[in-house]
Amino acid sequence: MSRLHPLSERHAVEKLGWLRAAVLGANDGTLSTGSLIVGVASSHATHGSILIAGLSALVAGALSMAAGEYVSVSSQRDSEQADIAREKQELATDWDGEVTELAGIYQQRGLDADLSHTVAVALMQHDSLGAHARDELGLSEATAARPIQAAFASASAFSSGAVLPVLAAVLAPISWVSWSVSLTSVVVLAVLGIVGAVAGGAPPLRPALRVTFWGIVAMIITGGIGHLFGV
Repeated sequence: MSRLHPLSERHAVEKLGWLRAAVLGANDGTLSTGSLIVGVASSHATHGSILIAGLSALVAGALSMAAGEYVSVSSQRDSEQADIAREKQELATDWDGEVTELAGIYQQRGLDADLSHTVAVALMQHDSLGAHARDELGLSEATAARPIQAAFASASAFSSGAVLPVLAAVLAPISWVSWSVSLTSVVVLAVLGIVGAVAGGAPPLRPALRVTFWGIVAMIITGGIGHLFGV
């Protein structure tokens, strides 16, 4: 009888880091770029000005998302590394205390005193730092902060979301740019809401309605501003 190797199992938690960055970036790219194009188009700008505004929003937004994500996740990584360094020092200076600490964690999870101590000793003899990082600090390879990966995912996702409203503006006649971009953005936002919910294991209806609603609100407001200050 075949057995599933424990390392072959895949869980949703392994996708949370890049999935969060990707969904956030794509939503932001579609919503911010689409809303900006709608606002500029509503001000009776020329087709060329609309396209320049859309492309500028795409590039600037992608770079901003990448930089922001990199800084944020780098701060998280720095905190993780500081915790790991402190744990190394404690293991080097107070081994017995760390055994007791780890055994206490296992007791809280339901093991009796003798068994928890035996498990703690066995795990620490195998990989003391890994045991404490996982069970005391809640850190693992699957959830470790990866700044470059997060930055790349955010920039790529933002660009992927932003390029669709820009394409809609390119292909639509000048008199239909606002409507074409608005419809494209709303559809893309709804799809992204569904994809993000399904990938994360959540029911898709509420996330799709939520992101679609706020997308419509944003484009109505920016369109109104364009009409108000248009020339």
